[in-house]
Amino acid sequence: MMPNISRGDRMGGLMVYLVGQGRSNEHEEQHLVAGDSAIVTMHGYGVLDRDSALAIAKDLDEPRVRLGVDVTRQERIADPETGEVTSITVPADVWHCSLSLRAEEGQLSDERWGAIAQQFVDRMGFTTEGGSRAPCRWVAVRHGLSTSGNDHIHVAVSLVREDGTKANTHNDYQRAQNICRDLEKEHGLEQLESRERGIGERGVKPAERARATRAGAEVGVHRLERTVRAAATSSLDEAEFVRRLRRGGVLIRPRFAAGRDDVVAGYSVALRPEPDKQVVWYGGGRLARDLTLPRMREGWPDSVHSAQGAVDEWKATAKNPWQYRPVTPGREESTPDPQLWKHYTAEIAELRAQMRDVPIDDRASWAHLARDTAGAFAAWSQRVEVTPGPLAQTARDLSRTAQIRAHQSKPRPAGHVSVAGATMMLLQADDQGKGSMVEALMLRQLAATVKAVMEMHEAVGDTQRAAHLDRTLREQYTTVRDRLPAIPKTDAAAQGAVMPGPAEGIDPELARVVEVARRGQVIPGAGSPLPNPIEQQRPRTTATPIERDGHER
Repeated sequence: MMPNISRGDRMGGLMVYLVGQGRSNEHEEQHLVAGDSAIVTMHGYGVLDRDSALAIAKDLDEPRVRLGVDVTRQERIADPETGEVTSITVPADVWHCSLSLRAEEGQLSDERWGAIAQQFVDRMGFTTEGGSRAPCRWVAVRHGLSTSGNDHIHVAVSLVREDGTKANTHNDYQRAQNICRDLEKEHGLEQLESRERGIGERGVKPAERARATRAGAEVGVHRLERTVRAAATSSLDEAEFVRRLRRGGVLIRPRFAAGRDDVVAGYSVALRPEPDKQVVWYGGGRLARDLTLPRMREGWPDSVHSAQGAVDEWKATAKNPWQYRPVTPGREESTPDPQLWKHYTAEIAELRAQMRDVPIDDRASWAHLARDTAGAFAAWSQRVEVTPGPLAQTARDLSRTAQIRAHQSKPRPAGHVSVAGATMMLLQADDQGKGSMVEALMLRQLAATVKAVMEMHEAVGDTQRAAHLDRTLREQYTTVRDRLPAIPKTDAAAQGAVMPGPAEGIDPELARVVEVARRGQVIPGAGSPLPNPIEQQRPRTTATPIERDGHER
């Protein structure tokens, strides 16, 4: 469950948006699922309209207005011309948080969402805090699935309590994350890998997703990730990686070590913007944990010759990212020999065989396998998919296993086969090879590799990741396989391909979690249907100041 917090000062504007049609007309049956008892009693659980939204906003805002309390926060803004950053004080009495499930988790009932919302605001300290504080007024609104198919609710809280004191929002982002982690366990929901196991992809900011939706395009950071992943996996060294990024149509620039112009510590990439649009640069770590330069270097040779070649290419990009030309063009400029398909397909089978001897708890080695296989699917997608399809989705799903934390990573095991050759074929083969028998054979080997990663997750007890990869094999793999020629059994046997078949049945642990979730519907506790009295808190008799969080006045 993913929390997303924002602050503002227009409760009426927030409520009107929540009960409105949405940016893409995606809102439907807008209604309350929980909230201040008096407000829920007054407005019920029926579909809300604009007038109802404004009436609810007025009730939520009543303590602040009647008692004349101002809540502010500091906001940093940058001058667009000089870049100078200044701090200003802005009103911030409205606390808004969306709680969202992944689309694959399906939908919860109103009762389940109501229980989750009540527990969430209780633990965030917005209610009575065990009777020691007056409550904040709040509501939870549900208005259908998002444009991405995510079931979610919105929690709106007035930060002025009914006695005129202010709610504490110190460290609210981290507290919300921790509370969601606990609620996931208690309600049998999927637990985010980034919190539980340290693996998982970087998030996408709502503004980025909204821009892509308006333009009818893929989220820019996802396209950049796939391009960088394909280039990194198909390259034999760092210099080739820089040149392949150029061929991928993206802008690239280095970040040199402090005081040096011959040591590259990192890089940034960007899509070429439309006319009159600003360039948006992303560092490798912003794309994915395993796409930082130090992590990618773990898979490339470390020699004086290769290091110098990389520095030469980086310097060429630094002079002018828009007009970069390779210093020493390499194999990326030519079409590979079609005869190499069979050789590189056999290498994937050999790599899979090598992984049988790798301990299941060797996370670094399994991360390398997942990274390489994800790169191969990313390269294939870049070549044949006009818009992101099953190949792109498979690459994203598999890459999550590769995104372990830096201290867990280590160089590629000595002697392990690289899939750089196979990825190079998938990235730059002649278009006549698209849909050929050789591609179908390579797909089988790649699918078997995905299955090996899935079995590793099962062995270590990570049923969530295993189930997700199983769905990937069932859905995405089947879509790609059906586009390619059928493979005669003799050819499949000769390649030693292992076809992932449908699971024999649902995992017992997953079945238990599902059953617990189904029985876990809890009706939120009922409160008084009458509004609480609004009374200014009496001055304290001691000299102890009212606790503040350092961000409000």
